[in-house]
Amino acid sequence: MKVAIAQINYHIGHFSSNEKKVLTAIEKAKKMKADLVVFAELSVSGYPPRDFLEFEDFIDRCMQSIKRIAEACNGIAAIIGGPSVNPEIKGKDLFNTAFFIVNGKVQSQIHKTLLPNYDIFDEYRYFEPNQDFHIVEFLGQKLAITICEDLWNIGDDLLYRVNPMDELMKFGPDLIINIAASPFHYEQAIDRKEKLKANVDKYQLPLFYVNHVGAQTELLFDGGSLVFNRFGKIVGELAYFDEDLQVFDTDQLDALPGIPQEQLTSKIELIHDALVMGIRNYFGKLGLKQAILGLSGGIDSAVTLVLAERALGKENVRAILLPSKFSSDHSIRDAEDLAKNLDIPYDIIPIEPGAAQVNEILQPYFKDLPFNIAEENIQARMRGLILMALSNKFGYILLNTSNKSEAAVGYGTLYGDMNGGLSVLGDVYKTEVFELARFINKEREIIPENTITKPPSAELRPDQKDSDSLPDYAILDKVLYAYIENRKGPKELIQMGFEEAIVNRILHLVNTNEYKRYQTPPILRVSRKAFGMGRRMPIVARYLAMDS
Repeated sequence: MKVAIAQINYHIGHFSSNEKKVLTAIEKAKKMKADLVVFAELSVSGYPPRDFLEFEDFIDRCMQSIKRIAEACNGIAAIIGGPSVNPEIKGKDLFNTAFFIVNGKVQSQIHKTLLPNYDIFDEYRYFEPNQDFHIVEFLGQKLAITICEDLWNIGDDLLYRVNPMDELMKFGPDLIINIAASPFHYEQAIDRKEKLKANVDKYQLPLFYVNHVGAQTELLFDGGSLVFNRFGKIVGELAYFDEDLQVFDTDQLDALPGIPQEQLTSKIELIHDALVMGIRNYFGKLGLKQAILGLSGGIDSAVTLVLAERALGKENVRAILLPSKFSSDHSIRDAEDLAKNLDIPYDIIPIEPGAAQVNEILQPYFKDLPFNIAEENIQARMRGLILMALSNKFGYILLNTSNKSEAAVGYGTLYGDMNGGLSVLGDVYKTEVFELARFINKEREIIPENTITKPPSAELRPDQKDSDSLPDYAILDKVLYAYIENRKGPKELIQMGFEEAIVNRILHLVNTNEYKRYQTPPILRVSRKAFGMGRRMPIVARYLAMDS
């Protein structure tokens, strides 16, 4: 049996686009003499559809898409994901379903058993878990069809009480097919391969795995669909960060050479490629074209500008230099040099006249109080005001340039440098931003060397440095990673060798600035634990506060 894997970039709720891509893949698979073409989880709706699933019309349109796709399946069978209605009164109204289509009709429906309800996932909010296990027979082979999480309950740390493959093995399957929507983080491809191989090793069956590719707001999908033979070798691996379609003969899998799995792509290259895709898809799927950002001469805005240029093209990115009276000449030169290196148009708009007028308006109320964070934030908000005014006037989308370290400790100004329609680096620690800059410059100097080597500064007061307000980023990021990604508490962090005073200070900053993060733009997710939909913390809380 020849099986085609169709790895597609779907668009949530864009039924005509999704259908067109599916139908095109079906015709291509037919020409490649495939017997069966397999699509990803919730293909017809896009993933994650979230509360669209609560609209009856949305479900009706999903089912209409399945019907039209089925009509095109003559001479070829298909497996495709979509929501389906639960006919039972008890339980949730929907199933997360894999539709098996043959001879122009849906022959069987296989529902998802294990519904993730952690981190970014919230599937139990919408779907009823499957309790009816069965296989599908096609061309003399018995197919064990599973959906994403159904293969992840394996190993020592089991999250669920049932294992779908254990149930399906009772029917003597010949082949495992898993349709998935597995969001990207920079270690996900490794995790995914380990979980899938564990299934192959346990059940001694070949496995076809089909993933989404593309960005859905903050969630990024890297593709990388896989085929394992029954010996646990990866014999097929589809493109990363791009659409792909390949055909494999099940009779030939054991004879195929395994694909070497050395770490060919670095963590930073993965983050770079994911962010470029994320920007491109965010703009493309919203029908937007042009981006604007404030270019300070610092490393965060420099890296963001390069990523935007690579995602959208130099003609669709505009840089605005917004020097204050505290901005250094070299920062302005660094920003200009970068814009010239990329051939991107830029403007210089000094903020001092506007900031001075605001200060003058407030002077009777500020009285003779000394210069402090209030005046600093007026400058940041003046920058934000100018950028948003240009965005409104010309239809640009403002890219936020704050990094994860800053977002974690609240080192940013609400309605100022935290403005934006999309946060590009909000899940990238400061030390990783430096690595991205070096990666960008690996062949030639694009980002000026001085931007990379000079001490980071917001330049909102004389001789200001980030280190005046924060621990060294090399230490800060290690503590933040252990706390945010690895959920280590203060005692554990101190046991790891971090100074107690630094730990208490950092955790206090993280927990008291949750209110700021509630107001940030969508953040492109590249780590295991990003701020946003995957990290849910109360604003008003005492846990881990310094005086608790």
